[in-house]
Amino acid sequence: MTASVARAAGQRVLVLSASNDHDLDAAFATLVQNRAGAVVVAPDPFLDSKPDRVVALAARHAVPAIYQWREFVVAGGLISYGTSLTDAHRQQGVYVGGILRGTKPADLPIIQPTRFELVINLKTAKTLGLIVPLTLQARGDEVIE
Repeated sequence: MTASVARAAGQRVLVLSASNDHDLDAAFATLVQNRAGAVVVAPDPFLDSKPDRVVALAARHAVPAIYQWREFVVAGGLISYGTSLTDAHRQQGVYVGGILRGTKPADLPIIQPTRFELVINLKTAKTLGLIVPLTLQARGDEVIE
């Protein structure tokens, strides 16, 4: 669906993957070669374990990037929008508490994320030559200046 929406908007989607540092370097080189206007860094165990490296590559290549987790923005990334890891851990604690009190895991309800965070790094935006509209800043849960 994403590719069809992009085509309808006259845009192209390039899907790249990385499972090691060499792949990550190659993926950013491919982004630059294809003159990518931005990158969406999807949640992935390998990428999630290297927020500083991913952010540094995006900065080195001057590619605006959006991430799933706020930790990337705290590390210098541009913007993140995703579930709150703090809230997810709290929900896990509620589950564990129920199990420890004797509730069968099968009897616990399925919980979906209910809290999402928008985090914006204005310092990074300025470095990239981007202006973040005040309306977007006002919607941010956290704005790093």
